[in-house]
Amino acid sequence: MCLVCVEMSREKVLYLPVRWLEPPLQDINSSIQPISLKFRKSIHGKPEVDWQHCDHCEPSPLHFNISHTSSLIACGVTMNSPIGIDVEAKQRTVKHNVLTLARRYFSEPELQVLAAIKDPHLQHQEFIKLWTLKEAYVKALGRGFSGAPFKTFTVRFGSGIGESPHLSRYSNTEASEISVDMFDDPSDLTSNWQFMLLELAGSHYAAICTEKDVTSEGNKSGPMKLTVRKTIPFVEDECVSGTEAVRVLCGF
Repeated sequence: MCLVCVEMSREKVLYLPVRWLEPPLQDINSSIQPISLKFRKSIHGKPEVDWQHCDHCEPSPLHFNISHTSSLIACGVTMNSPIGIDVEAKQRTVKHNVLTLARRYFSEPELQVLAAIKDPHLQHQEFIKLWTLKEAYVKALGRGFSGAPFKTFTVRFGSGIGESPHLSRYSNTEASEISVDMFDDPSDLTSNWQFMLLELAGSHYAAICTEKDVTSEGNKSGPMKLTVRKTIPFVEDECVSGTEAVRVLCGF
């Protein structure tokens, strides 16, 4: 999977998604030229590649998702698995009290976790993290907020589904698993999704949700493999994986 982070200036920036889809197409030796790609929206409004039928080629199983703030655009690209991504500024302001918003949008277990945090700054940070994870999940489902309201599921952190502590308790990312409990339909394919939560450049949180790759041997999906690139349009484009610019907070 490739994650491209584009820094935006105050001036409007036009940076087409086809540029971000080029590396995955090259990796699979695809004969498809990025400039020929067309896009459409799913029934829930999620942008996706509109693969053109061809008698001599098969469409690439490529998926992407985009999120943005006022200063950053993030685009996640995967092969063989749907993806949802959300990016939020760590210092994002909220109009109301954090717990007021949590009562309106979050599930009761998530509200209890936030209410137990007494430090206002830490409580705000945990709220933003939860929001990005929930947003990434509904976007990966392809439904969006209206099709999968946040109150219909709970994001849990820990070594098992029974735990729901806040993320800051975990310093070892390998031990901090993220899972989802559904309220309206427990049979919904919640066990088929995996998450990763990142801190970008110390200023943003990015949450990624992808469907586990069941095409791998033994039908088991390994840890999420991630390549992160930082881009300033027409100025800079570099790989920042493994640097201080990208910090994995939670995921498997």
